Parts: sequence; C-alpha cells; structure tokens
Amino acid sequence: MTKLISLFSIIALIVTMSIAGIQAEECGNDLQDLARECKQYVMNPPNPKTPPSKACCDVVKKVNIPCMCSKVTKETEHMVCMEKVVYVAHECKRPFAHGYKCGSKCFMLILFK
Repeated sequence: MTKLISLFSIIALIVTMSIAGIQAEECGNDLQDLARECKQYVMNPPNPKTPPSKACCDVVKKVNIPCMCSKVTKETEHMVCMEKVVYVAHECKRPFAHGYKCGSKCFMLILFK
C-alpha cells in the first residue's frame, strides 16, 4: 500500500510538472532539478521531516526562488508540503525571509531545532 501511495505521488508530481512545464521554462532547469533531487523531502504529508541530501541542497542553493515560487499552484500545494519546503530551505542554509510569499503561503518566521 505504501508503494502504491508513493507511486501515485510521483505520478501526480510528474503530471503537475508537465502542466507547469511550459510556464516554468523561464526558470531554466530549476523545476526539473528540484523534482529530481528534492521531491522525497518535500512531498506531503507534513511529517516526518527528513534532512535533505547534499545533492538536494546543492540544487536549492542555486535555484531562482522567486521564479519557482511564482509557479506554485494550488495543485502543486496539494502534493508538495510547503512546510517541508521551508524546512528544506532552512536546512540547506537558504531560508525564506520572514513574510516571503511562495504560492499561496506567506511564511512567518519558523525556527527548526
């Protein structure tokens, strides 16, 4: 059952990426790179949070965050846990600024320990 849920999540992410593909072209390969290296760390459900890999952090450190955030849709937010996105960005030493808006979420200062 867990494998089926994981497979469904991956298929849903691929469909969303395909739909957003044309829109995200202006962001370069950031969307594809993030999906390849970071999807396992940001998919719903909100818990557990897993520290991201070095490969994921390397991508997070180079992406155009304003461009990527402008492409986040409600459909994306159904699959991707924005709380985990904040966690991954923080763990990768590229935290969102207080009050930053990404998709429909406005991030308040969240401290992780």
